[in-house]
Amino acid sequence: MTLSLTRAHLMAAVAATLVFTAVGARADDHETEEAWRLFVADHKQPVVRAIDFADGKELGRYDVKGYAALTVSASGQTVFAAQSDQDIVHLIKTGIDFSEHGEHRDLKVSDAALLPVALEGKRPVHVVPHDDHAIIFYDRGGVAEIVDEAALLEGKKAQVRTVDATKPHHGVAITMGQHVLVSVPNTEIEPEPDKLPPRIGLRVVDEKGNQVGEISECTDLHGEAMSARLVAFGCKEGVLVARPGGIDGPKLELLPYPSDFPKGHTGTLLGGKAMQFFLGNYGDDKVVLIDPDSSEPYRLITLPTRRVDFLLDPAIPANAYILTEDGDLHVLDVVKGEIVRKGRVTEPYSKDGHWRDPRPRLAAADGQIAITDPRHSLVRVVDAETLKEIRTISVEGQPFAIVAVGGSGASH
Repeated sequence: MTLSLTRAHLMAAVAATLVFTAVGARADDHETEEAWRLFVADHKQPVVRAIDFADGKELGRYDVKGYAALTVSASGQTVFAAQSDQDIVHLIKTGIDFSEHGEHRDLKVSDAALLPVALEGKRPVHVVPHDDHAIIFYDRGGVAEIVDEAALLEGKKAQVRTVDATKPHHGVAITMGQHVLVSVPNTEIEPEPDKLPPRIGLRVVDEKGNQVGEISECTDLHGEAMSARLVAFGCKEGVLVARPGGIDGPKLELLPYPSDFPKGHTGTLLGGKAMQFFLGNYGDDKVVLIDPDSSEPYRLITLPTRRVDFLLDPAIPANAYILTEDGDLHVLDVVKGEIVRKGRVTEPYSKDGHWRDPRPRLAAADGQIAITDPRHSLVRVVDAETLKEIRTISVEGQPFAIVAVGGSGASH
């Protein structure tokens, strides 16, 4: 498989990277400023910390209600701290604000803060950022909410669009133009007590909530990602890809797994930003590169041990980082489709046990990789090229979930 963009296009592609990770152009009449921040959730304590990436100093400590999964908005201005066990999503202003001005962009840096508004619903799990909004799916509420980021930053829960998910299930919803892609539960079986029904497919609904077309099969739908104008979902049968379809709504196509693939399927997906492709898991010890426009869309990469976490570097489009349970960090060249180097970055963390046990998580910032090490109360900072540890940042408790926000731009 060859990805749609070759290595020769990479330098041009970097300019198209997401605003909160790309390098901004310098305007002749302004100075260039750079700022990076980490947001780290603790594994046991209900707290999220904001940390200055440059000096490791804590900028803020925000009390929440429980274990928090962190998601950054598309603009990089907001971190969503979803606490599924507490039926609430808290919102943190990152204090990193980019605005486009023709040939350059401006960077405004302000204090990070816990916003005075929260989103409440029964078991919020999936938060999907997209353009100027985010979609929160409530597993036990049977609904998804599309919320406007600008209103949230003003401390208001305004302009909320509710999407019916037919009945409670562990699902997801994603917008595509004026349409919404929504997972479909099996309504013909009665789930076990305290269990949610399995997912069987995906449907498209219009602005009025009416279904458009037929339900597309996607057994045990789990994992979603966006790349360019495409959206992909993991299924037992393959990967389901949605493409914009104009007034008639998105077009859905299932890419079946190759017949010579070992038993397994994809349940976690990441989407390329400067290049159109997807990276997914395939079982515990493999990953798969997916190019929906190729005649052979799948390329399987076998890992030496089970995967703990993986990440695409939005500022270095060819790089994906995969941390395995032996403590090695692997660099996957997504153009070549192969592991090009590896280095030991933590001591081993076994995948045995509960899926939510404290294990390292990855974030990319300014050509470096930040790795939480909950066992040692550290964030380890590793050079993306050499995979050597540059420094450590001490973080009280058990640092777990982590996201990075930042970049450079013209300052006034």
